[in-house]
Amino acid sequence: MPTKNSSERPPVCDYEGSDYQEKFWEEGGREYEDRAEAIAIRRMLPRSGRRLLELGAGAGRNTTRYKDFEQIVLVDFSSTQLEQAQQTLGTSDKYIYVAADAYRLPFVDGLFDGATMIRTLHHMADGPKALAQLEATLEPQGFFLLEFANKLNFKAILRYLLGQQDWSPFTTEPVEFMELNFDFHPKAIRLWMSELNFSIKRTLTVSHFRIGWLKRNVPTGLLVWLDALFQYTGALWQFTPSVFIGARASKDKSRATKGSFFKCPECGAGLPLKKSGQIDCPECGLSWGIRNGIYNFKEAITH
Repeated sequence: MPTKNSSERPPVCDYEGSDYQEKFWEEGGREYEDRAEAIAIRRMLPRSGRRLLELGAGAGRNTTRYKDFEQIVLVDFSSTQLEQAQQTLGTSDKYIYVAADAYRLPFVDGLFDGATMIRTLHHMADGPKALAQLEATLEPQGFFLLEFANKLNFKAILRYLLGQQDWSPFTTEPVEFMELNFDFHPKAIRLWMSELNFSIKRTLTVSHFRIGWLKRNVPTGLLVWLDALFQYTGALWQFTPSVFIGARASKDKSRATKGSFFKCPECGAGLPLKKSGQIDCPECGLSWGIRNGIYNFKEAITH
C-alpha cells in the first residue's frame, strides 16, 4: 500500500516497495479501465513529439502508448516503481527515469513539448501547485494531457441524494475520500488550468461503466466499445469517475535554459544531464545521485 511521506512541503503519496502494478492492474479486474484509457490517450495525444514528461509514470503502464515521442522522461516519487518500468522498457536513450517530488520538479523551464499526468493528480493535496510545476517545464504551446478523478460522477451524485455519503459532489472544493486520495470538480480543474494560462482543447469522459456488476457480466470488449462511443460526450458534460483534458500551454513562455536539462530542486540552478555517478549543483553545493540508471532528486546525497 502507498504511504504518506510528510515534510514541510505538501504530503506525498509514496508507492515505494508496493505491488500496485500487479495487484491493482494485473490482478485487480481493471482491463476495462485500462483499455478505455488507452483509447482516450490515443485520441488526444499528438501524432509525434520531441520530448515527453510522464509525471506519475509508476511502473510504465502507459509509457509504450507514447512511443511516437523521440524521448520519454518517466517521473515518479517511487524508485521501485521506476525500477519495474525499467525492467519492461529497458535502458535505451529513449527513456530517462527520474525519482522526484511533483512539487519540486528537477527540470529547467520549457524543456518538454509534451506532458501527461494520468491517475496522478488524485494523490495531490495541493493540485494547483503540482500543475504549476508541470506547466513551467513546458515550452510555448506545449501539449498537456491531464486525467483527473471526478467528484461529480453519477455514483457519487446518487449516493449523496440517497443520504449514503456526507460530502456533496456539487461543490467545487476537492474531497479526500481516503488519505491522499482526492476527487476534483471539473469546474475547479478548469479554473486551475485557466489560472496557469492553459488553453483547453478537448475533454473526454472515460470509464462510464465502472460498475462491478457490469464488468463481471458484460464482455469487456463490448464495454470498451461503448465507452469509446460515449467518451465524446465529455465536450458537453462530465459525470464519469475519470475525465481526460487535452490542453496547450501559453504562447508567451520562456524556453529552456541553454545547455541544461535538470535544475537543482533546492536552488533552481541549471544542471547537466549525466549518465552515471552524481550531479553536483554549482550554486548550493548539493549532490544528486544516479543509481542503476535512475536519477534520484528526492533527497540530496549525504556526504
